[in-house]
Amino acid sequence: MKTVIQSSDAPAAIGTYSQALRAGDTVYVSGQIGLDPASMQLVDGIENQIHRVFKNLAAIAKASGLGLDRAVRMTVYLTDLGHFSKVNEIMAQYVGQPYPSRAAIGVASLPRGALVEIDCVLYSG
Repeated sequence: MKTVIQSSDAPAAIGTYSQALRAGDTVYVSGQIGLDPASMQLVDGIENQIHRVFKNLAAIAKASGLGLDRAVRMTVYLTDLGHFSKVNEIMAQYVGQPYPSRAAIGVASLPRGALVEIDCVLYSG
C-alpha cells in the first residue's frame, strides 16, 4: 500500500509525481529543486538553492511525521560538480551524523534551470 505525503510548505509537484510516498516504514521523497513554495519561483544562486532544497525536503519529511535525521539515502544532482563542497557544507546544517548514504551526479541540466536537485529516502522503523 502507498500513501501520498504532501506539504504546503514545499513546492507543489510540477509534473506527474507526488512530493513523497510512504510504503511501509519507508518514505520516498521526490527530487526537490530550489523553488520557493510560496512563489513557485527558483531562488537565486547556488547557496540559496541548496538551502531551499533542504528546507523543501525537511518540510516534506515533517509532513510524513519524520525529520531529515531519518534519511538513509540521498541523491544529489548538480549541473556543476564544482559546487559539491558547498553541498557538503550546507547539508551539515540540516542533516547530522550518522549521515545518509549518498551519491552525487553531474548532469547537463535540471528542471526550470535549477543548479541542484536532491531526493531522499527516509526510514521510520
